[in-house]
Amino acid sequence: MNNRKITTRAIAVTAMFLAMNIALSSFGVPVPGGHLYLNDIVIVLAAILLPPPLAFIVGGIGAFLGDLLFYPTPMFVSLVVHGVQAVIISLAVHGVGSAGQGADLSAPVDPSGKIRRTVFGVILGAAVAVVGYSLGRAFIYSTPEYAVLKLPYQILQQGVGAVLGPVLAYRFGIEKLYRRTVSRSV
Repeated sequence: MNNRKITTRAIAVTAMFLAMNIALSSFGVPVPGGHLYLNDIVIVLAAILLPPPLAFIVGGIGAFLGDLLFYPTPMFVSLVVHGVQAVIISLAVHGVGSAGQGADLSAPVDPSGKIRRTVFGVILGAAVAVVGYSLGRAFIYSTPEYAVLKLPYQILQQGVGAVLGPVLAYRFGIEKLYRRTVSRSV
């Protein structure tokens, strides 16, 4: 994004994903012993589509604002963890050079290579999120036991996001639609 202008379309898509992240942070699906929040699906999907700086806005700032509005205690943990998670996924999918060198995101990419990069990035991003939230909870609540207690729910939440984000991007054609309409101009 070095010499490239961020277009109105890119801003609109980023804002839409940001709003979806905040909205899905507001409620959780009840599961035995806790809640499953679906905002990780949006974070993963946005990170697959957007360049790293915009992915950070959706992942980090979106999760921060969602927590600020609905459950403020872990909001700074969410900012860092989901921001880093989104950047890692975006860098893996688009290549490390896309962080600031203006990589052409609309160029055709070997689909099997892109899928491999996506799987790698999503797994790495999920691992960062699980470890980051576990450490963050242990610090915020001053007890490692609470972090260990919530670990299965964090793994489940990251697993759901790691599976459904790429499915939405590639199986449901959102990535092709994004590439055709928006990424040429990012």
